[in-house]
Amino acid sequence: MPEHRAAASHSKSIAPRDPRLHSQIEALLTGRHSDPFGLLGPHAVDGGWAVRFFVPWAEKARISLQSPASENTTPTSDGIVEAAKLRPEGFFEAILASGQTTAPAPTMYKIQGRTHYGESFEVYDPYAFPCVLTEFDLYLMGEGRHYDTYQKLGAHLLTLEGVRGVHFAVWAPSAQRVSVVGDFNRWDGRVHPMRARGSSGIWEIFLPELAEGAIYKFEIIGPAGNMLPLKADPYAFRSELRPNTGSIVANLENHRWNDADWLSQRSGKNWFQSPVSIYEVHLGSWRRVPEDHNRWLTYRELGDQLIPYVKELGYTHIELLPIMEHPYDGSWGYQTLGYFAATSRFGTPAEFMEFVDRCHQAGIAVILDWTPAHFPRDAHGLAQFDGSHLYEHADPRQGAHPDWGTLVYNYGRNEVQNYLISNALFWLDKYHIDGLRVDAVASMLYLDYSRKPGEWVPNQFGGRENLPAIEFLKRMNEVAHGKFSGILTIAEESTAWPAVSRPTYLGGLGFSFKWNMGWMNDTLKYFSHDPIHRKYEHNKITFSMLYAFTENFVLPFSHDEVVHGKNSLLHKMPGDLWQQFANLRLLYSYHYAHPGKKLLFMGQEFAQRHEWGEARSLDWHLLQWDSHRGVQTLIRDLNHLYASEPALHQVEFDWHGFEWIDANDADNSVLSFIRRGKKSEDLILVVLNATPVVREGYRLGVPQPGYYREILNTDAAHYGGSNVGNAGGQDASEQPAQSRSHSLVLTLPPLAAVFLKWKPKS
Repeated sequence: MPEHRAAASHSKSIAPRDPRLHSQIEALLTGRHSDPFGLLGPHAVDGGWAVRFFVPWAEKARISLQSPASENTTPTSDGIVEAAKLRPEGFFEAILASGQTTAPAPTMYKIQGRTHYGESFEVYDPYAFPCVLTEFDLYLMGEGRHYDTYQKLGAHLLTLEGVRGVHFAVWAPSAQRVSVVGDFNRWDGRVHPMRARGSSGIWEIFLPELAEGAIYKFEIIGPAGNMLPLKADPYAFRSELRPNTGSIVANLENHRWNDADWLSQRSGKNWFQSPVSIYEVHLGSWRRVPEDHNRWLTYRELGDQLIPYVKELGYTHIELLPIMEHPYDGSWGYQTLGYFAATSRFGTPAEFMEFVDRCHQAGIAVILDWTPAHFPRDAHGLAQFDGSHLYEHADPRQGAHPDWGTLVYNYGRNEVQNYLISNALFWLDKYHIDGLRVDAVASMLYLDYSRKPGEWVPNQFGGRENLPAIEFLKRMNEVAHGKFSGILTIAEESTAWPAVSRPTYLGGLGFSFKWNMGWMNDTLKYFSHDPIHRKYEHNKITFSMLYAFTENFVLPFSHDEVVHGKNSLLHKMPGDLWQQFANLRLLYSYHYAHPGKKLLFMGQEFAQRHEWGEARSLDWHLLQWDSHRGVQTLIRDLNHLYASEPALHQVEFDWHGFEWIDANDADNSVLSFIRRGKKSEDLILVVLNATPVVREGYRLGVPQPGYYREILNTDAAHYGGSNVGNAGGQDASEQPAQSRSHSLVLTLPPLAAVFLKWKPKS
């Protein structure tokens, strides 16, 4: 680069020569300039280039011209040009009088100077760097088909023009000006206003030499010219711990994954014919450290304690209540604000990756609860993000959720659909997550969900179906399953909406599984009745088989059933304490015997007595009692039996895997049925006695001759029962019963289940 004549240095400001420049500087200094790249950085002037910059804390400044770095060198100094201070607020201009109007714009230079406090500084000029996002990126985002938007928007560490720094990008189409602010610019939105990318609504800027760990937000001037509350980054990979709300620059490439074998095996896994037993966990209350101010366990401590525990109990999956960043502990994560940030409550993104990696190495899949149904109104979040109803509907009949006081996404907007689908893929990609359980799907499907007449807006055909939300769910499932083979998507859907877990090409929503809320409600109502009255409620325990194979069901006993005055599962059971434990063991055996995948919320596996509360640990001290250890042992044995016996997991979604023996013995409150695997020899007989009466000489028809070995009895002494049973099993007699040619004469233990495995005669 040729020598440049240094412009005179001035300690006082001088007026700009061009009146138009004066008005632009005024707009910048008042934080109202919508095109900062049109003013700042290098610009052609007569006889050379003007380099303009705004550093409000600078007393004096100059630019240091540099030769670009090569592959093995760093930029080198090539000349100093003093800058004139055009405004006392800190607006400077340096003239590079090359005498050649065709000379290229200077791109490699640093701004050097001294602050008002005598401190020196040296920085690259962000306004000398080019755009990062391509026109094709912007086009796909506008179309709603840029599904890896998380690679483009937000804050990304990258090297541009040989300089390491952070690229920021955000969607705010109604904003008049967007700036990125943080400690690095003293939270002054005038310093780093971003470049608007035309009609796309995207704003971007590259801040050279900014590093991982920088805290930032976006300062936005809305369409009415008003300054909005500082906004967290919708795509932030990390956030400050509440009550702080800043976004943090994070590098998600630091963790070295060791789960290649797991991912390879998962891609070919047929989960429909495999055992799926899910342990649902709230990380903040599974176990705490009382001797250290009752603090949470970290992701690493959870890896040390939770993973071996789940492995020992035989669960195949851990399902985490939302670990995406959320401002309020009491929402349990279901009012998500930082959709791309693993909560800082328990550690860093890399530490959560390590937790998932360790789960995979232990053979355990990880499912995340995901909340695309609504989002909170917090001022630093998505609500009126750019001063308009950007993510939500403007009409509260469409954009506000009456139950939770939250806002509802505008699924009909391409960019909003893109944001949510990109988020789903993000967790599957960056964190190797094995599945997403989608919360509150029913509230998405129906426009009149929890709304009275007149409080909702019909769709274009006059119906109550939320057509854009339906399209979004279908597209999300198609893209997620298309990109990540072997993952699961699970719908929490409580209505009779058809084909939730059927492929979209067959008219379904495309989910892998659906929670069977009807089964759960009927089952708990049945078990809550005193056994003397259960014969009048018998239909509740048999009704589920009328629809059991209309969907691919998960049978959930989730966190929702043990909070807000609903009591723990143990204390939902009637009778004295012995009967409560026996009833609970019977409930769990029915859970595992019924067709459908399994889910149980933490603590219920050892008969937690108190309702769950997010602010305290589970009652681990209960395991000092035999009765509680007995329930825990039963859950372990049920999981291992479920996984080892094809008859219990292989055919869960059609009638070939289930056959009633007697569904109608209401007077005795006895239920009996057969579970079958794909092979004829895989057959298990299940008998449930829902009364505290020992039933001796109970004759039961069986499908074929042979020996029926008792492989599980929930009344066994090591589970806490009275040890009534059938001496290990018996041979079927040729006496017919219940329209079958052979039968058994069993002793049915009180409030207990018996599982008998068939073995043909040798």
